[in-house]
Amino acid sequence: MGTDAPRSRRHRRIRSALAVLAVVLSLALVGTGLGVWTVVRSFPALSGQVTLPGQGADVTVYRDQAGIPQILARNAGDLFRAEGYVHAQDRFWEMDFRRHVTSGRLSELFGASQVGTDTFIRTLGWRAVAEQEVALLDPVTLGYYQSYADGVNAYLAGHSGADLSLEYAVLAVQNPGYTPEPWTPADSVAWLKAMAWDLRSNLDDEIDRAMLAGSLNPAEVARLHPDYPYTAHPTIVGGMPAGAAAVAASVTPSPVAADPVAAAPGAAGAEAALASTLGGLHDTLSAVPELLGPAGGEIGSNSWVVSGAHTATGKPILANDPHLGAVMPSVWYQVGLRCTSVTADCPFDLAGYGFSGLPGIIIGHNARIAWGFTNLGPDVADLYLEKVTGDSYEYDGAAKPIQVRTEKIRVAGGPAVTIRIRSTEHGPIVSDLQGSAFPAIAADYPEAADLPPATTETGYQLSLQWTALTPGHTAAAIFALGAATDWASFRRAASLFDVPSQNLVYADVDGNIGYQAPGLIPIRRAGDGTVPVPGWTSQYGWDGYIPFDALPQTLNPASGFIVTANNAPVGADYPYLITRDWDLGYRATEITARLQALIDNGTPMTPAMMSEIQADTFSPLAARLVPVLQAVKSTGQTEQTRAALALFDGWDYRLESDSAAAAYFNIVWRNLLADLFDTKLPESTWLTGGDRAYAVVIALLDEPDSPWWKNARVGSAGRDSMLQRALKQAAAEGERLMGPDASAWRWGSIHTLEVTNASFGKSGVAPLEWLFNRGPYELAGGSSVVDAVGWDATAGYTVDWVPSMREVVSLADWDDSTWLNLTGSSGHAFHPNYADQTALWQHQETRPWLFSLAAVRAAATDTLELRAGR
Repeated sequence: MGTDAPRSRRHRRIRSALAVLAVVLSLALVGTGLGVWTVVRSFPALSGQVTLPGQGADVTVYRDQAGIPQILARNAGDLFRAEGYVHAQDRFWEMDFRRHVTSGRLSELFGASQVGTDTFIRTLGWRAVAEQEVALLDPVTLGYYQSYADGVNAYLAGHSGADLSLEYAVLAVQNPGYTPEPWTPADSVAWLKAMAWDLRSNLDDEIDRAMLAGSLNPAEVARLHPDYPYTAHPTIVGGMPAGAAAVAASVTPSPVAADPVAAAPGAAGAEAALASTLGGLHDTLSAVPELLGPAGGEIGSNSWVVSGAHTATGKPILANDPHLGAVMPSVWYQVGLRCTSVTADCPFDLAGYGFSGLPGIIIGHNARIAWGFTNLGPDVADLYLEKVTGDSYEYDGAAKPIQVRTEKIRVAGGPAVTIRIRSTEHGPIVSDLQGSAFPAIAADYPEAADLPPATTETGYQLSLQWTALTPGHTAAAIFALGAATDWASFRRAASLFDVPSQNLVYADVDGNIGYQAPGLIPIRRAGDGTVPVPGWTSQYGWDGYIPFDALPQTLNPASGFIVTANNAPVGADYPYLITRDWDLGYRATEITARLQALIDNGTPMTPAMMSEIQADTFSPLAARLVPVLQAVKSTGQTEQTRAALALFDGWDYRLESDSAAAAYFNIVWRNLLADLFDTKLPESTWLTGGDRAYAVVIALLDEPDSPWWKNARVGSAGRDSMLQRALKQAAAEGERLMGPDASAWRWGSIHTLEVTNASFGKSGVAPLEWLFNRGPYELAGGSSVVDAVGWDATAGYTVDWVPSMREVVSLADWDDSTWLNLTGSSGHAFHPNYADQTALWQHQETRPWLFSLAAVRAAATDTLELRAGR
């Protein structure tokens, strides 16, 4: 979502009693003839002919040097059947792992260590909702999903074990009896729930505020969660406000509002109890695998579109780079899907980025339009504090029965585990997952005397209402977007995109540019979604959703461009509440300023210029903070500190990988955040260093005597003494990390990325991690800059969030477009296309995105013919 939400910390480890054998196997896999054969045996055949059962006509799959497939078929069923086959060729382990996560079945792969994770996923019911959505699909769309599943299963029919992927050879040591089951449409649709969860907007902020309320007054909680700076930073629809400057703006705290739980009758003193309760929930959320990478403050994106009035070709240019966690293989899969003749029955002629396991394309273009995504980040989830007595809960003064279901979790190497899942009308009770941590909540409520003695199932409990748990239509929206040909059909497709709500930017070959925010965004009867609310009254329930036609949109704005970077789409006068937790707009401000400067200078824009903006490392925080640091009195500074401070002289505030000043600045920043907040706040609420931390600290710079600058534990009596300490501590840390010569320091030497395999990449078994992970890569960029290579200041300087792909689309000539993935098209370790795009990505280079069939054929290095079954 892009806001500086509390970083979730991962302690997930897939271990077993046979870990030693796994190490031996890993070491044997490479360097011996048998090892090489084990590694390469899963590499798929990319050329030749394969008979595909159920295929109606022959299909051609062209692949270029990067292994990116372009699929050419005569009908839609064959097209998606071939896509399923190709996905299984390249990424089946990834697909299989994902479906076990989304269905709460990781224990079937890795044993008892994953029962807790499976319990949480099953409590939310991702798979159950996916199955309901499949049942609601129209026959044509269901046919696409079934054809895709048939293609996956055709590949499975001829491959098993290590022939499918190297990971199965490793898994066989721990779980030798495992065999993948056939793929189904629900396996595909369930992935959309994982997307929605990892982009779940402000749930972490909601927990954060409630936990802060236990130690801070409401005004200080509001200070740490400031409002969007509408007068200084741009909105998507309105653009840059008049008179605003492209610098790091000061922000105002959010309005101080009454805590609805504390204000409820008979609930005095509830804030502290609720904070304690939510601590357990925070830990639970932190244990759930994120399939888009680590959740937290930098899950955001950049996208923008420029009209032909400002481009060298006279046609629009669209750019997009979603910011997600860095996983191996990349979460994205590049593909082209082409009907030989575009008709009503086969309306697809497109290319772009999709997900393995899911048919179609999420982001890309067809022959008429192009589109990009960033996360809108609406508040679509609420926590309710429920009064529970036995098998009932209170609602508007009456007792209502709790809905109960049981599920059995199969466990590799152990007995099955039966779990009991309870729900209210709001949604599943998530505090049941915390065992004895939650019953204590009741003792802190005056009304506890009216309840039976607290047990794990009686007392105050937390339930979750979330739009993704209502069956929706996103599974159909994917194909409608791919077949859209103009603004009207694009908006009709967007109206189906229920969750996760995204910012959609648009351009077409006729020269139009546009923006549409889709999604189910609830209308609340009371409250603003920023804190948990009482569940025993209907006062805080939802009354439907914001009508689609009332959601933010614009077509051909007078400015000639549209920028979305998780900033607020509309001003404070918008009649509906979308969220109070926007990204605060630093990236949007810089992109807007860059584009406006080109327009003001009369410089026609090109795709290459858009790529340069994607690589922008200017830090608005540094531009605001460094002059203050330089002005701090130098009393008592060491020679080491003076040498480090000299790095700021003439610095352009860009976080380049070879910059000594950038290295020192970010070390200062991390030390400053620790001194300001870490001794005063609960650990789970520490600021991770992104946009919210920017805003809070920038505001505090103008309050040198604020109590936040005073910290007896570190000897700070005010702003300047704390800044002096941060400068000194950072200089010493820089020497420890990079040596005594400050001029030789480099930001990239400590700001590194290891692209981590989602399953075995954090196994705790070093040889396995060596097999599947890649890196470290030295990187430029940082948190809340356009080149959003984010890091968690509570943990160190290594990279957690990245631009997961980059695309620039030319509407004048599709073949003049560029695209790049974080890793490669293949999910097979050691395959030539496993990580072949990463070095290009690291250095802000890119690849041609060829679309015309003649260019695709000319660039093909492999051609696979999928023959119709005879």
